[in-house]
Amino acid sequence: MHESESSVKDAKLVISGESIAYGLNILQGIQSETKSSKKSLKDVVTENEFEKRLLGDVIPPSDIGVTFNDIGALETVKDTLKELVMLPLQRPELFCKGQLTKPCTGILLFGPPGTGKTMLAKAVATEAGANFINISMSSITSKWFGEGEKYVKAVFTLASKIASSVVFVDEVDSMLGRRENPGEHEAMRKMRNEFMVNWDGLLTKDKERVLVLAATNRPFYLDEAVIRRLPCRLMVNVPDAPNRKKILRVILAKEELAPNVDVEAITNMTEGYSGSDLKNLCVTAAHCPIREILEKEKKEKASAVAENRPTPALRSSAGICPLNMDDFKHAQEQPPEHLVEGLTMR
Repeated sequence: MHESESSVKDAKLVISGESIAYGLNILQGIQSETKSSKKSLKDVVTENEFEKRLLGDVIPPSDIGVTFNDIGALETVKDTLKELVMLPLQRPELFCKGQLTKPCTGILLFGPPGTGKTMLAKAVATEAGANFINISMSSITSKWFGEGEKYVKAVFTLASKIASSVVFVDEVDSMLGRRENPGEHEAMRKMRNEFMVNWDGLLTKDKERVLVLAATNRPFYLDEAVIRRLPCRLMVNVPDAPNRKKILRVILAKEELAPNVDVEAITNMTEGYSGSDLKNLCVTAAHCPIREILEKEKKEKASAVAENRPTPALRSSAGICPLNMDDFKHAQEQPPEHLVEGLTMR
């Protein structure tokens, strides 16, 4: 790339020092681009062992791999998230004047299962360039009494150090449910109280770009104090016909389809399906051509053995037929227990 003509001396390629330095600069640039986010996280100074353990679970925005383009519908929800979440993270200077324009610190995504709530959270972190902290019970609980509260506090102190950051709590009702539950353990109640104190308490700073993004299928099981800290609540519902069509086009964008595949017809026969159901339907349909090849190979092998002929070679991916309309109809007619990944039939 640096020299238009290379010289050869004694059957050996001669490269100048300038060309080697040029190549090293290119290599270092590529390595710095791929490792910049991870290196920045490694450079974070942790105060205790709790922050150090949680730092290993932080996902940089470049490693999430989900964008809004990967979500085939929910345009209204995506526009609202861009306005309330991404814009304050990307342009904090626009929200520093006055008290009413402070960024939202808590958002609740609720709706039926499989409608894309987790994908929305990942897309928000990717598009906004924020570090993604996925909180689960296994990451903040401990067998030692009192350590659970310390883990909860470490979540927010660490999120403040690596801001801007998104603290995502999936199935938030299991962690921050109602406090009047008689069968609840005392340690769980203390962890919930510690979570709310650090979330919106005396130690919370207004200028910290930390967002708590929660998702649940059962919003009515949440504690009232938790709901108060989630002022923005967005319902992610089962898609209607136009949105199902958009989701199908996103799912099938990289697949080889036969001319007789009618997305409109697939949309009409999937009334009541969620986004996850649509994906599972397409996955099941994609296995039909593979199943046909396996059956042909089985018959050819049996015929070769019966006629005492050499066993024919196995087919490659080039022999897989494109998806046709019959594959989708066959997948739609299958009972739930036979579908790939447990497709929920409506």
